[in-house]
Amino acid sequence: MNIRAMIAEDEMMARKELLYLLKDEKGVILTPHAETGEQLIELYSEHRPDVIFLDVEMPGFTGIEAARYIMKQESDKIPLFVFTTAYDEYAMDAFEVEAVDYLLKPYDETIFQRTMNRIRKSMSNRKNSSEATKKKAQTIVSKMLIDDGERMIVVSPDSIYYAVPNKRLLEIHTEDKVIMSRMTLQELEDQLAGHMFFRAHRSYLVNLNHVLEITPWFNGTSNLTLKDKDRTQIPVSRSASKSILDIYK
Repeated sequence: MNIRAMIAEDEMMARKELLYLLKDEKGVILTPHAETGEQLIELYSEHRPDVIFLDVEMPGFTGIEAARYIMKQESDKIPLFVFTTAYDEYAMDAFEVEAVDYLLKPYDETIFQRTMNRIRKSMSNRKNSSEATKKKAQTIVSKMLIDDGERMIVVSPDSIYYAVPNKRLLEIHTEDKVIMSRMTLQELEDQLAGHMFFRAHRSYLVNLNHVLEITPWFNGTSNLTLKDKDRTQIPVSRSASKSILDIYK
């Protein structure tokens, strides 16, 4: 299993030390490094590493702030974070952003190997989960039930154009009506696994069979125009914009 790794570290010696350790690791592919939090955000969007070795204290955005920003922008797979620092007082902050591990400088080779084992285990778990989802999708059904609070409505997944949360309810837009349900967007997405639905944004689930066109927008984002009578436009996050173009290739 190959691992795309990025280093975000402003100290040259610490960066060289990590490079030395990572170059000896089988299957690790190194991407260009970042020296500030802002540079990390830019390079992450371009190179999409699987894991980021991230210094807690950097000029501009701190490592914690940069990790939080990346997590908010993602609609699908969030990278693994390994935080690095000379001080252990930041450990709790690191694990609040779901860090896979925490390395203290100067690096200990034994502890570094433990970190690499955790990375490989996490990536393996993600792969197994993805394969299980695909296997489950092979038994998809042509109809589904949606609870609107008063009754169970039989709906064909293909009749759904898009869904978006509205306060405490979920708006499910079909070809002839809007169903208001108490289910969450994630619950609907899980039920539609195997159908051509795409999380265009944290708040939008779209049926790709009903997309008319894709229009580039600001800062790497884009808009989807649907084939419905209103020609509804759906915002697409920066990370999702890259993924959707791959789907249509």
